Amino acid sequence: MFTRIALLIATNFAVLMLLGVVMSVLGLNPQSFAGLLVMATIFGFGGSIISLLMSKWIAKRATGAHVIDQPRNETERWLLATVQRQAQAAGIGMPEVAIYDAPEINAFATGANRNSALVAVSTGLLRAMDRDEAEAVLGHEVSHVANGDMVTMALLQGVLNTFVIVLARVVGRIIDGYIGGGRNEGPGFGYFIIVFVLQMVFGLFASMIAMWFSRHREFRADAGGATLAGRDKMVAALQRLSMTYGENTLPKQVAAFGISGSVGSGLRRLTMSHPPLEERIEALRNWKPDSSSVRQGVVT
Repeated sequence: MFTRIALLIATNFAVLMLLGVVMSVLGLNPQSFAGLLVMATIFGFGGSIISLLMSKWIAKRATGAHVIDQPRNETERWLLATVQRQAQAAGIGMPEVAIYDAPEINAFATGANRNSALVAVSTGLLRAMDRDEAEAVLGHEVSHVANGDMVTMALLQGVLNTFVIVLARVVGRIIDGYIGGGRNEGPGFGYFIIVFVLQMVFGLFASMIAMWFSRHREFRADAGGATLAGRDKMVAALQRLSMTYGENTLPKQVAAFGISGSVGSGLRRLTMSHPPLEERIEALRNWKPDSSSVRQGVVT
């Protein structure tokens, strides 16, 4: 927990330092619209890009993952061989392969470069799944890498963050001016309260958009896993997950890229990073394999 907090503080501090330097060099006033756009872009993309670039380092330390450099047993040899075969089929560089200690069945992939990613599986997965099911899960994670999902999510989050910052301040100025009777006295305390509330509201809608894309991306990764390992194996893996759904202990930075996600219904579903497992299973059963499913390194 302390490590995660320290990493979050360090990332935000780096973004603030970058913002100050850029605004100073460009001579921009954050109260002007041009200054607002620059500030929003740096804040919006800064955290996402820095987190993406640090994603492998953060994931290893947050989960305590052990990267397999030299296999110590037959299971580790099988993991390396399977990921290597799937990476070649997907047209990407060999990812680092790691195991992390967690009770639930889960796995994740992360990294800023599709040719230098990280694929990690939990000890719970290795205990509960057979080789066919584990192979499908690895294919799912390799597909995330091949599809460039980590980069796409970071860019999408940056765009959404930028819009939230700009819209909150533009609407905040309009509301503050209306309440103040059109007086041009500059932003007051009320303006900052309005902006804070608007950022919370707009941020919720932005999160819903990001999670909608995340759920769509999970269907694609399932299809990729079916392409690399076989549809029956992928269906069996998801069925195993549905029988043993446990607490997701993955840190927030990589939780959206795990094979297992939180469950919910109603409005809560709008903020879920993963679709319900029964929907994923049904989609796979209706999936029509394409001869170009693995082409130019993209798994669809």
